Amino acid sequence: MKKIEEIAKSIGIRKKELIPYGTYKAKVNPDILKRIGRREDGKLILVTTINPTFDGEGKTTMTIGLAQALSILGKKTMLSIREPSIGPVMGIKGGGTGGGRCQVLPADDINLHFNGDMHAIGSANNLLSALLDNHIFHGDKFHIDPRYIVWPRVMDMNDRNLRNVVVGLGGPKNGVPRQDRFSITAASEIMAILCLSNSMDELKKRMERIIVAYSYDEEPITAKKLNAVGAMAALLKEAIKPNLVQTTEHVPAFVHGGPFANIAHGTSSLISAKIGLKLADYFVTEAGFGTDLGAEKFFNIVCRYGLKPTIVVLVVTTKALKWHGGMSLEDARKGKKSIRALKKGLENLKKHIENIQMFGLPLIISLNKFPNDGDKEIMAIENFCNQLNLPFAVADVYERGGEGGIELAGKVIDLIYNVKPKFKFLYSLDMLVKEKIDMIAKKIYGAGKIVYSVTAEDDIRIINKLGLMNLPICMAKTPYSLTDDPSIRGRPKNFKITIKEIRISAGAGFLVPITGKITTMPGLPAKPAAGRINVDENGNIVGIE
Repeated sequence: MKKIEEIAKSIGIRKKELIPYGTYKAKVNPDILKRIGRREDGKLILVTTINPTFDGEGKTTMTIGLAQALSILGKKTMLSIREPSIGPVMGIKGGGTGGGRCQVLPADDINLHFNGDMHAIGSANNLLSALLDNHIFHGDKFHIDPRYIVWPRVMDMNDRNLRNVVVGLGGPKNGVPRQDRFSITAASEIMAILCLSNSMDELKKRMERIIVAYSYDEEPITAKKLNAVGAMAALLKEAIKPNLVQTTEHVPAFVHGGPFANIAHGTSSLISAKIGLKLADYFVTEAGFGTDLGAEKFFNIVCRYGLKPTIVVLVVTTKALKWHGGMSLEDARKGKKSIRALKKGLENLKKHIENIQMFGLPLIISLNKFPNDGDKEIMAIENFCNQLNLPFAVADVYERGGEGGIELAGKVIDLIYNVKPKFKFLYSLDMLVKEKIDMIAKKIYGAGKIVYSVTAEDDIRIINKLGLMNLPICMAKTPYSLTDDPSIRGRPKNFKITIKEIRISAGAGFLVPITGKITTMPGLPAKPAAGRINVDENGNIVGIE
């Protein structure tokens, strides 16, 4: 690794704008935008994927590899990815810093406790919870209905036992008993607010609007009413500043914010993107999971704050295509060959291509190459793309780093200069809540029917009563299927989507319909990744993959 001051200098960040956190990490003062804010934006490249397998398809690795390849070709390049959450690092997902020769470094520091951002967000969230229960304990002048307390506590760990809990037990001196719930920190509305705020002033204004509960008269109780915002902002003073690190090939990288894409909007911070677009000619970022989740939310939520995407890179693997074509995940992992399964799985890819085209954006399909990929399999994917008149590139960035992404980078540059984006939103904000949900479910997922529970219908009534019907939609859905059932693979059509409830994130500025069996607190698998993590005799962390 190079010293972080050297990395900052290479992209045009001045020493006084840098806040070092040791030798290889730093934060960047958002005030840098006062100096560079009038510059023309660079090209914004979004990396997304098809519906992934439970292993993931290497989207972060591809994001890093593409940025490194663009840098090799002489382009002034930056990238931005989300901060890993400790819960998934210890669970089924493992580390979130890329892989092989395409990583952001120092990887262990980024995966664990990275510059304290997750802890700050969790502390701010739980301070608000504490102030809410304290208000109830000391007389409750707002007449809060305990059945309609909607603000959860959070922790940065996968712990299914905390999904539903009872707090305040132990007698009058220990609080007022009520049912509560925990979410993982990345699912906190505070995380979404931080990632969509341009400044501390905007952060505070958004936090003022957070709805934590309702009175018996259905009046919303906000963080502002509880006088919580100032102290919460103090806890987030450093967390709002983007984190600067480097890739394995010394490309400057922002790693800032980590909202999940299946239950939140799934992209790194808006402020890091805006700074990066002013510093670099090519700015590469990712959206969590497939086009049906992260990319859709990036376009319909994040891009409403001034971002203009230039091009989309759609990542595929032969493993995912064969899995969607009916092959077992175990056989797909082993590299078992089946052109029949792969071709059937291409229907899933086709739907994701159509999703990107709905937004008027040029795209390129990139195969994340694994060692056991067969030539006939690769040829079948390339022929499929040729039939659709879409560019295709094989990227071997895990094994070869930036050099393995030269073909992809070259075709990305060529596409940028030859095809102009005609970006458009999927829906207008003045549509009814159900119309917006229906638009996403039917056009992006391919659903034929949307069913609303009694709870969801009542939630819409409250949304309309509070005048929040013009907010965009942030669907909470499984990433592994176009449906709300993770067991359904491929490209199903005319299926049913069930909306169980709709949560209001008034501070973040979106509505969250909860579908299927989605939960905001993940659980650990039978064999958690934590079982292979340790510290050796020299103090080095081992086992995070």
